[in-house]
Amino acid sequence: MTTITEAPNVAAAIETVESHLHPTPSWTVEDHPQPTGREEIWRFTPLKRFKTLLNPVEGLGTLDWSGEFPDGVTVEEITLEQARELANEAPTDRISALAADQSVHRTHIAIAANAEIAEPIVFTGRGNGGEARDHLVVTVGANARATIVLRYEGSANYAEKTDVVVGDGAAVNVVTLQDWDNGSVHGGQRTVSIGRDAHVKTVTASLGGDIRLQENSRYDGPGGELEAYGLYFADENQHIQHRLFVDHNAPHTKSNVDYRGALRGKGAHSVWIGDVLIRKVAESIDTYESNKNLVLTDGCQADSVPNLEIETGEIAGAGHSSSTGRFDDEQLFYLMARGIPEVEARRLVAHGFFADIIRRVGIKEIESRLLATIERELDLVHGSTTTKADEQ
Repeated sequence: MTTITEAPNVAAAIETVESHLHPTPSWTVEDHPQPTGREEIWRFTPLKRFKTLLNPVEGLGTLDWSGEFPDGVTVEEITLEQARELANEAPTDRISALAADQSVHRTHIAIAANAEIAEPIVFTGRGNGGEARDHLVVTVGANARATIVLRYEGSANYAEKTDVVVGDGAAVNVVTLQDWDNGSVHGGQRTVSIGRDAHVKTVTASLGGDIRLQENSRYDGPGGELEAYGLYFADENQHIQHRLFVDHNAPHTKSNVDYRGALRGKGAHSVWIGDVLIRKVAESIDTYESNKNLVLTDGCQADSVPNLEIETGEIAGAGHSSSTGRFDDEQLFYLMARGIPEVEARRLVAHGFFADIIRRVGIKEIESRLLATIERELDLVHGSTTTKADEQ
């Protein structure tokens, strides 16, 4: 527990940052013009694929949501005005602005203060084709303990605006699994606000469909900690894009970001944009961001752009790293020199590459599912003809 004496609402007083990396937040769709692809935040995005999410749509639906909620957790539908009041940030791009404006259902999941929820809270959204847009707000009361799992399955053109508001002293794990059928498109914005002395761990796994997610984090007081982990697997002609923004807007805060991805097949494209802003007020913070990409076949492209914006020299530590490459020859040689066949050696290296992320999920069922997906992808690399579509 920290003993900092600054006002707990110091973060709320920080001005909105404006730059080519950070568009001005606004609930008004017209404030987010149709992108041309020349804008910094859109230049890596294949706009034709995401066109359906960039325009108003009539006859919208929602995903078929299901879940079981224990004592201490309430779920309710809310109005547009209530969703905006509860949210921790207005939309920063056109997709999320349309999602918030056109949502058929706006949902509030509330975890009571001091609640200790032992079992994961699993909320599953399944698409049945067509267009769907949702605004979800999760609020976690002070000193609560919980794990929240959001699973996306089936087929849809889906846009989301998601806000997670974590109270002072709470400890929360947020796991999101994008496991869409082929041909699905998923875009949107997720924002996590971290209360004073709170600890938040996020694990994001993107496996199926074309995906573009803006993932923002900010602090509502000193002493907050963020662990943000991610994994993704881009197949032939698949586009997966994660854009992270960690706003250190309060002193004595911490963040650790580690995203890892693999690519297989011609036209597979992954994009990871990491940005950490250390504001002038954010003294004695500690942050590190890392992105690693494993290229399994020819014809893939991985774009990785880490950024650090530092406005004060009074920090405990700040750094970033990025790497993209094929299998480590030394690791393969080490394993093969001990009699392990090359195919199995490559499999072991790939498992090791993702193991640090998967083990942080902390939910056996999802960990097993992710491992099975990696096995399936590696089989494809080595000549198997079994695909996810074949298994369905």
